[in-house]
Amino acid sequence: MTIRPVAVIGPTGTGKSALALELAERLGGEIVNADAMQLYRGMDVGTAKLPVAERRGIPHHQLDVLDVTETATVGRYQGAATSDVEAILGRGAVPLIVGGSMLYVQSLLDEWAFPATDPDVRARWEARLADVGVAALHQELAVVDADAAASILPTDGRRIVRALEVVELTGQPFAASAPTIGEPRWDTVIIGLDWGTERLDERLQRRTDAMFDDGLVAEVTALRERGLREGVTASRALGYAQVLEALADGGGDAAIAEARERTFIGTRRYVRRQRSWFRRDHRTHWLDGSDPGNVDAVLRIRQHVS
Repeated sequence: MTIRPVAVIGPTGTGKSALALELAERLGGEIVNADAMQLYRGMDVGTAKLPVAERRGIPHHQLDVLDVTETATVGRYQGAATSDVEAILGRGAVPLIVGGSMLYVQSLLDEWAFPATDPDVRARWEARLADVGVAALHQELAVVDADAAASILPTDGRRIVRALEVVELTGQPFAASAPTIGEPRWDTVIIGLDWGTERLDERLQRRTDAMFDDGLVAEVTALRERGLREGVTASRALGYAQVLEALADGGGDAAIAEARERTFIGTRRYVRRQRSWFRRDHRTHWLDGSDPGNVDAVLRIRQHVS
């Protein structure tokens, strides 16, 4: 009998981890993380990473595999997570792919073949970024690839550089390198978890407050000593970037309060982007995150959908 993995995806704060734990217990599963920032050691409070004691003895993969000075890439994740999924299947267990990092999920389920990179071209665009700034470079991207500019935040210098590199190397729009949505790899059942906007906003506010109340500032302070500020991807994580800026301004109460508010606003904005991305995938079976019957619903979907 073929084992069918389950992917639990959707916006931040919808309860994906809790649902995955329940499914893992019912199915005899192991969890493969698909949240880019949970790859980092020490980034625990601000990513809502489940403590080991709360993982119910269920194996978790792709957690704590990078130092904050290392750059997380979709390509590295794709290779490592693919190996994890196939090893889990080989053990006769059920892989549960869980997270909301959009490109990471799609790279894994659709076997995304990434365009080549060229160190010289990349270096030239990075130098251009340093010279003109992220906003101006985003405008330059809009001139050559309006769709890519619309899909990439004007503050995301790394992705802007990558898009410009791909456009230059391939002569095609950045989106041309995106995978075709077909049958999901391993016949994976894709479950989307979401809430109504107003209720999710309330959850995000509580989540943000809990992170700051539970030691996010202390966590960032400690990680700063381990090179967080120099990390290309880790330093830009929601919450971490805002606290780093507050600490640079002296770390007073007013600066931290502003960081808390900016983290909430940024998270809410990110959720809108996640929804837009994930809702395009017709293969996803969407469930209301507030429904206590979601575990049974997933089991029914997994049994009947092929």
